[in-house]
Amino acid sequence: MRAYELMVIFDADVADATLNGHLKTLIADTVEANGGSVAKVDHWGKRRFAYRINHKWEGTYVVLEILLPERKDLSGVDRALRLADDVVRQKIIRLPESEAIKRGLLEAATTA
Repeated sequence: MRAYELMVIFDADVADATLNGHLKTLIADTVEANGGSVAKVDHWGKRRFAYRINHKWEGTYVVLEILLPERKDLSGVDRALRLADDVVRQKIIRLPESEAIKRGLLEAATTA
């Protein structure tokens, strides 16, 4: 398995119900269709931007930790987020194995 961290900034005007719906349809359903799972969802809430983005000064931040099988990637999730109108920015990072183990997402490989 591979571990990924996905940060999504939603428009601050998006309601919580709509935001949770986007997390389910755009991210969780696509990840589960590829044989993976969303290990953790961390809602950071509304934060002020350092500069205007799309004529807005605030956005709602959400960070997800995702596990996927070795031969799969998050290209479908990336594409869906790029096309979504309520998403301001997104960033996908593949976590190094040592960091994933430290966070408890992966188990340390045992050597025989």
